[in-house]
Amino acid sequence: MFSVDTHTHIISPDTDAYPADPLGGHRSTWSQERPTDIDGLLRAADAADVDHLVVVQASTVYGFDNSYVADQLSRHPDRLSGVCSVDFLSPKVVDDLHHWIDERGFSGVRIRAADGTTAVPTPGRGLDDERMAPVWQFLSDRRVPVCIQMHAQHAPILAGLLQQYPGLTAILDHAGRPQLDSAPYPTSDGVPPLSETGRVFVKITPPAVLRAQRESGSAAPLVRTLIEEFGAAHVMWGSNFPASAGSLSDLADLIREQLPSLDTSDLELIAGGTAGRLYGLSQGSSVTTAAKEC
Repeated sequence: MFSVDTHTHIISPDTDAYPADPLGGHRSTWSQERPTDIDGLLRAADAADVDHLVVVQASTVYGFDNSYVADQLSRHPDRLSGVCSVDFLSPKVVDDLHHWIDERGFSGVRIRAADGTTAVPTPGRGLDDERMAPVWQFLSDRRVPVCIQMHAQHAPILAGLLQQYPGLTAILDHAGRPQLDSAPYPTSDGVPPLSETGRVFVKITPPAVLRAQRESGSAAPLVRTLIEEFGAAHVMWGSNFPASAGSLSDLADLIREQLPSLDTSDLELIAGGTAGRLYGLSQGSSVTTAAKEC
């Protein structure tokens, strides 16, 4: 079964070549306590029988300088895809996207609308800040998927963007911090529910699972609801290794244990098929320079 881990991070031990410059000026605790470089990540993936890895820029270490991930994409094109971070409010953001996607081989981009328990949207006024229009237009025109770290409350805003930009595809990092005591994502008049857009994908990760276990006692009902609402073809998994504590194998098992009884075709989609379609992958082949149209 083709396996794709859609959410990993890497930290270089070479601080001269890749100096830390974290967003907000504060480096993440995990990156200091358990930094893992590319070789460590590949060993962990081999031990967990993971075929392909999506490496998400560690902006809490490197900010918008995606150089370390980019250099590894060129070294391991058969094993890695990359999701870069850029300043969505920069006047040269489209140039930055061209650089990292067209020249350095990234297949996706990420934006943080909220982090962890912080509910205040960043940057700017939030996802619908008018200064971000060039980014959304670029991603829509190019069919480049955007990973969004957000809270459930942002769902109507995202739905509005998807309505405005018909080529836009969104991936909810850590499942978009869904509501646990009602429908996962609120709706609003005038925009479709996220699950009905056909262009929203849910990434199930240890932070999402552990939060549901902590607040509801179990993550299994939430995972079942997300699969039923979005369909297995719109669900994927990510270990969040090494930001989440534990081996990649243990983190993969944590997610696997939450899955309901599924037929083989649905399991194959969640294991790697969904991610393969998004990032233009096929078993045994290298990555295309941009995601295939969904």
